[in-house]
Amino acid sequence: MRIGLLTEGGHPNATGGYGRWCERLVRGLGQHQFDLYAQGAPGGASPLPPNARLVRTAPSGGPGADPAAGNLLERTALGGRAARRAYGRRDRHRFTEALHLLATGLCAEETGGARDGGEARDGGPAGGARHAGEAPYAGGARDTGGPQPVLEAAPAARHLGAGTPDDPEPAFATGLHALADLARERGGLPGALRSDDAVRALEAACRAPGARRGAAAAALPDHLAFAEHLAHVLRPLSFDWYDEDALGAADLCHATAGGTTALPGLLAKRFFGTPLLVTEYGVPLRTHYLSTQGAGHSAPLRTLLAALHGRLSAEVYRRADLLTPGNTHARRWQERCGADRARVRTVHPGLPADRFAETGENEESGDPATLVWVGRAEPAKDLVGLLHSFAEIRSRQPDARLRIVSVPVRDPGSAAHLAHCRGLAARLFPDEAPGAHAVGESPVSFAELGGPEAPTLEDTYASGAVVVLSSVVEGFPAALVEAMFCARATVSTDVGAVVEIIGGTGLVVPPRNPRAFADACLALLRDPDRRHRLGAAARARALELFTVEQNLAAFRDIYLELLSRAPVRRPRDGVLFAHPAEAHVPGSWAHRTVTAGTGAPDA
Repeated sequence: MRIGLLTEGGHPNATGGYGRWCERLVRGLGQHQFDLYAQGAPGGASPLPPNARLVRTAPSGGPGADPAAGNLLERTALGGRAARRAYGRRDRHRFTEALHLLATGLCAEETGGARDGGEARDGGPAGGARHAGEAPYAGGARDTGGPQPVLEAAPAARHLGAGTPDDPEPAFATGLHALADLARERGGLPGALRSDDAVRALEAACRAPGARRGAAAAALPDHLAFAEHLAHVLRPLSFDWYDEDALGAADLCHATAGGTTALPGLLAKRFFGTPLLVTEYGVPLRTHYLSTQGAGHSAPLRTLLAALHGRLSAEVYRRADLLTPGNTHARRWQERCGADRARVRTVHPGLPADRFAETGENEESGDPATLVWVGRAEPAKDLVGLLHSFAEIRSRQPDARLRIVSVPVRDPGSAAHLAHCRGLAARLFPDEAPGAHAVGESPVSFAELGGPEAPTLEDTYASGAVVVLSSVVEGFPAALVEAMFCARATVSTDVGAVVEIIGGTGLVVPPRNPRAFADACLALLRDPDRRHRLGAAARARALELFTVEQNLAAFRDIYLELLSRAPVRRPRDGVLFAHPAEAHVPGSWAHRTVTAGTGAPDA
């Protein structure tokens, strides 16, 4: 079958774990033809396998990326004149009504007690270490890490087919699809969204009766900034992807994320009836919530941005034929945003296990007193808390050592944070020498993955007895799965999908609790037999659930299942077995009761 793979910064343009997953999916399902639709710069693209082709690309420039544009006010004014030239009176009226509906859906107060935004972090109550499969902590209720989403409860006007607040089609969705129809028929949408008509519609919706208080406090600079962001988010509505030679030729659209990435698939489903599959291995909506908090935006602008991404995600989740989150943590977000549980199926991401086979079969390799941490050096990983935990460990087991192996990234913030952690380690653990004539050495060592001290991941995990994860925010930590492939016992904080990954084969403690973390590490360092048992169980679990093979098998079945439920949309003359034989037999094949005596004579 022909799969339209929708990516944003993904294969063939992306590097890292996300790009590798897309590449493994395309190469592993060689019996299918993949048409790639990439939102992102085409530079540096990796070579494509024979069963894939790059059909369309779109630039990934953010709001105001046009170098010919001036400041925000000038872009808005120029956009207004361009929109007036592009649209006649009737089209301009269509645009104004559609945007009014969309803005009304954004600004309307949600019902059911939902709030915009999500939790700023994953966490749990205080308490000691436990096996990941045990009951929750007795000290209090666990934080699920789920969102407080923007629910689809906006009152819809009666324009463009929208109905009352009880109608299943909310105002935001009606306005969104009306804008999509206008962009497909007439074009000119990017300029119109930056026009003075758009700003006036946003201002009227924010000040209308029943609007949420945060939106009502928005001023003109907030409306201008939001109009610019809205034009960027709705860029896919103006792509040239919606014809019979592009997404119209696909049997299935597979979006590798929700939100803006899945928007072309949402429109292909509307225009051509193409089934839509959405896979999320992270939580893009949560990322938007956190990014707006640290971007220096005003409170009313943050309210509008959160509402926009929440409504868009909810619409994608509601319309998709199937959602495949990578873990229960992402699944909870989707369900809280309105996804139907019957159309949500968890598919764990697959990681290559062959490279770790030699290390995993040698459980007793590595220094029995060494802890290993692997990951990106950023504040969310809480290396500061890890160093304080290790200070407690050293006070109770003087021969313990800690290896911190950072993944190289081109981020000045990560480099500054790593330098801060190095300074803290130097203050907490001065160089120690065994004698008066020996050179001192710190029990904490820092290395970069790929360097002479940590050439490969296999060597890094094999150098220690216990692998630790001290994060306060996580999605699906791949380092934890790699440690399990290497048959290493683990100590982790209860964030993201950690408990789902570990499944009782490691110790889990609450985040930001250095004493509990130290107790768990000491329990494994002092008990080799328990450490080896947990490591063997972790390897068996990882090989069963988190390999590339199980991931490919799951999507192979899902593709066939979705295509079997999709209606026949167009003939394919000359293609053998393009349709099942039953499609050519007259009569109904629907399930119905057959009474006695109505069958064939020999029945």
